[in-house]
Amino acid sequence: YVPPHIRKAQETVDDKKREELGRLKKMVNGLINRLSEPNLSSISGQMEELYMANSRKDMNDTLTDILMNACVTAVAMPARLMMEHVLLVSILHHNVGIEVGAHFLEAVVKKFDELCKSDAEGKECENLLALIAHLYNFHVVHCLLIFDILKKLVSIFTEKEIELILFLLKNVGFSLRKDDALALKELITEAQRKASTAEKKFQDQTRVRFMLETMLALRNNDMRKIPGYDPEPVERLRKLQRALVHSSGSGKDTQLRVSLESLLSADQVGRWWIIGSSWSGAPMISDTKHQAQQKLHVGKVSSKIMELARKLRMNTDIRRSIFCVLMTSEDFMDAFEKLLK
Repeated sequence: YVPPHIRKAQETVDDKKREELGRLKKMVNGLINRLSEPNLSSISGQMEELYMANSRKDMNDTLTDILMNACVTAVAMPARLMMEHVLLVSILHHNVGIEVGAHFLEAVVKKFDELCKSDAEGKECENLLALIAHLYNFHVVHCLLIFDILKKLVSIFTEKEIELILFLLKNVGFSLRKDDALALKELITEAQRKASTAEKKFQDQTRVRFMLETMLALRNNDMRKIPGYDPEPVERLRKLQRALVHSSGSGKDTQLRVSLESLLSADQVGRWWIIGSSWSGAPMISDTKHQAQQKLHVGKVSSKIMELARKLRMNTDIRRSIFCVLMTSEDFMDAFEKLLK
């Protein structure tokens, strides 16, 4: 039971909050509607001011909703417009904090996963994939996520997925080759294997053949073989990004190195990639018996070292193991190998 006077107070607070959020949405919407390459500097500055004046959560929710409504449509979005929207997110991600990009990325990936499972006829999947591709192009997310998505698409391997693989490779293929050539090579091998087993499944073989040719062109670093490939617009916007990012945080250290599985199960296992993110759920490790069984193997160490560890109050297994490794290693490479084990 909530007494009437408290109920009334709560209602006025809710109304006030709703009004504030409505006003905030109107302001953010106005800025996004005017967004273009020449005025990106002033708009990102105004957005940063809004971030300083309002709560991060409200701003992240509002910005994500507005961008999703603007970019995820049933018709294909112009590439240039898509890049400008993602560039704004990237600048805020580097200047305001990584939770801006993380919040937007999570919403996009979850929506993409949901639409992939349903048989949507429109171009929403392509638009969401373009958002993810440009988040990678503008250093918000690491190539790990892109490879995860490509592996998932290759494992399903229907005509819709082949279309999406081609779309993604055309947007970020050469960057992937630069970042992790080995992973790309493995992906190409897997795609070739899938194509050979699924030959009878497709009536029209030209699509599959074209995808494999595109992949081989990527592997051989042959840009001419990929129709419509033009790196110039992305390069120009990257230059603009470097000019607008205040700190030296435009490098790799602010990239979210998060896998597809982690993003999709964020509600169950928490958001470890955002520093200080709150999480109220079941304990992350539920299988305590299994955990107890996992004894740490460091090999045999002398009683002298163990005595030293005890004196220095290394009071847990893991602390003792790390201490013994550091004390008994031959050199830094040996220590590194043992610590990894």
